[in-house]
Amino acid sequence: MISARLPDELEQLLASTSRAKHVSKSDMVKEALVQYLGQDIEYNDSFNIGEEYFDDYGSGDGNLSQNYKEILRDKINAKRNTNKHHPR
Repeated sequence: MISARLPDELEQLLASTSRAKHVSKSDMVKEALVQYLGQDIEYNDSFNIGEEYFDDYGSGDGNLSQNYKEILRDKINAKRNTNKHHPR
């Protein structure tokens, strides 16, 4: 956490710009600091926190989210075909 004292004019400009853009003053200051420092700072959202573990438990097939219906249909059909040949 950090606090900073701003000159009145800068505080008023920040407040009016934040209202006009519908962005919090805090978010505007963060964005300005990132730009000023010239870095791509990534905030710790849930994806960034767990990203290092994703490959450990992945299927190795990067298309699962796009092809899941086809994969599921193939598995169901394969199970049906197996059950037809092996009655109970």
